Amino acid sequence: MQQANINFRIEHQHPNIQDYFLFTKLNPFVKVRIHKYSDSRGMIRGEQRLSINIKVYKDLMGANEEWAAKTRILLKKHNIQMLNFIGSPGSGKTSLLEKMVGHLADKRFAVLEGDVETTLDAERLAVLNIPVSQLLTGGSCHLEAKLVHHALIDLPLAELDLVIVENVGNLVCPAEFDIGELAKIAFLSVTEGEDKPLKYPLLFREAQAVILTKTDLAPYLDFNMEKYMTAIHTVNSELPVFPVSAKSGDGLTAWIEWVISTSKNSAQ
Repeated sequence: MQQANINFRIEHQHPNIQDYFLFTKLNPFVKVRIHKYSDSRGMIRGEQRLSINIKVYKDLMGANEEWAAKTRILLKKHNIQMLNFIGSPGSGKTSLLEKMVGHLADKRFAVLEGDVETTLDAERLAVLNIPVSQLLTGGSCHLEAKLVHHALIDLPLAELDLVIVENVGNLVCPAEFDIGELAKIAFLSVTEGEDKPLKYPLLFREAQAVILTKTDLAPYLDFNMEKYMTAIHTVNSELPVFPVSAKSGDGLTAWIEWVISTSKNSAQ
């Protein structure tokens, strides 16, 4: 924790201003009281040099990495692999999970559903008779490792081979945070266009595979597969891409085979 001394000068020109909150200049937790002074014309002139002690909490990523490390130890103890699904809202993550249930009959797996609010996605999966927990961030754009760790502890780990985390719908924030996963899986739908890997490169650098979803819609869209593959491999030349349609089931077999193969290789 550090203390910061901040000097500043402010002029008020409105007689009703008593307090001034420097949300953008300092931070939303610091309240600065400005004493008013009037000149001969009755205009409010406030000028004061203040020294303010501010608590600065540093290295939040470091704390997250500590929880991610604890999660890896926990998963290794139970010989469980964990995948982290990351993609925009509506990119088809939950729909693919629904389809995967029937194709992973030999894999005992559970799902951790991340969202800002509601249990809607968890309810969709719960009716398929798999263990599922809803993780609500209450406003945060990503899941943190600590929340994931505590959710894992509540699962029947001795009865599982695989845990899939569906992160909060976002192409940016979740890619920055390690939650202890074996692999980040990037999701992109054909409706989002071919240029997203170039606009949001971090996810595609960090991912171990990409799922191109909603391919059944491609004939009705101005989507260029060649441009898409070029964009992907410009960012990450080794990244495998799995075109999938959850609606028709096309491409699902190749994706499931990758999941099983990756899990086996990791367990060895």
